[in-house]
Amino acid sequence: MVVRDLSFLETWTVPEFKENNGIETIEIKRNEKTGKCFFTFGVETGACSKKVETGEITTPVISQVCVASTGDMFYMLHQKGEGGGATTLAVL
Repeated sequence: MVVRDLSFLETWTVPEFKENNGIETIEIKRNEKTGKCFFTFGVETGACSKKVETGEITTPVISQVCVASTGDMFYMLHQKGEGGGATTLAVL
């Protein structure tokens, strides 16, 4: 599903995100039933962009993202500079 009405509210480098959330590690996981990737930190989860799944990510960042049409907010791990027209893997 491609969502074109995403607003990227704030973006952090991975070290900044970890420091801000008081965490040491972020794990990227794949749902074996759907093949979609997501990330976990502590007891929280976030979405991963398609570039994470395909291994095209070289400069990862994490953004707080809002779906403008619904107001749903979630974190997304994605390539720096990637935005607008991003593939939403999960809405949390």
